Amino acid sequence: MRDIVSCFSENAIDVSHPSCSSYSNTKCIIPSQTPSLQNAVTSVYKIVLSNQNRFLVKVTWYNNNSVQGLSIGFGDNSLSAFKLNINSRLFRKKKGTKVFDSCASKAELFWDLSNAKFDQNPEPVEGFYLVLTFDSEIALVLGDMADDALMKKIKTEKNQIAKACLVSRQEHCSWKNTLYSTKARFCETGVFHEIQIKCSGENDGLKHPVLLVSIDKKTVIRVKRLQWNFRGNQTIFVDGLVVDLLWDVHDWFFNHNNSASSSNSTSSSSGCYAVFMFRTRSGMDSRLWLEEKLAHNKDQHDGLEFSLLIYACKSLQ
Repeated sequence: MRDIVSCFSENAIDVSHPSCSSYSNTKCIIPSQTPSLQNAVTSVYKIVLSNQNRFLVKVTWYNNNSVQGLSIGFGDNSLSAFKLNINSRLFRKKKGTKVFDSCASKAELFWDLSNAKFDQNPEPVEGFYLVLTFDSEIALVLGDMADDALMKKIKTEKNQIAKACLVSRQEHCSWKNTLYSTKARFCETGVFHEIQIKCSGENDGLKHPVLLVSIDKKTVIRVKRLQWNFRGNQTIFVDGLVVDLLWDVHDWFFNHNNSASSSNSTSSSSGCYAVFMFRTRSGMDSRLWLEEKLAHNKDQHDGLEFSLLIYACKSLQ
């Protein structure tokens, strides 16, 4: 009987079991240079209130040149309901609260970034908290500094806690050293996995560029002659989940006149974008994820699987 991995693809790879890798004899990706740095991170959370009302909360941390900040949006509205410039002397307010109307509810945000540590990334790693409430419920808690005193004060007025789960994460980076490293958890009960993406070329003694992707130092993608195989996909298994891994590096080779789009969450420097996506799907769904399906799910706010999108802007300098 064929195992579940082979049922999806002859080349499917199970990260959870070392003997299942079809690249078991391939050297794992070991960083030989400083990884490229993030300039923006956007996390989308699905919130389910006790009255079963559902909506999306988008939290974006960005660091564009001399501007470092935070923005929060709700639903499908592209306009941010809250913005905070972290490093601005004129508008900086690293601790406070704000009340505003959103999604036909009274929303209140509590934040403290006074001692936040960023570790050269736009998103803090520790020493901060963000607490978002809607009407009588605590909707979202981020950070490690939401102490008992603060939570007790909020719970005095906000008695219920809504359900919140991360459904999408987008990471933008400047691809200077052809190496990018990040961590992701593909389900709420799973563990964080180390993900590395590396593009090797002439500087590494290779005649043609090669794309390598590893999870927990285990190679899951090795694409030779990348300038010809600039788009593709691979099925892998992580923590028992079916994960589609897709890549598109077309613009790196064929769109050198393109400029990176400028927004409050991306860098304004010129370059060409490549896209890498990891997305979980139901084991009963044999179809590769399509953009139309995601748009439909966003409208329904149901059946949203986790997705990690990495936008790599290759510097032209």
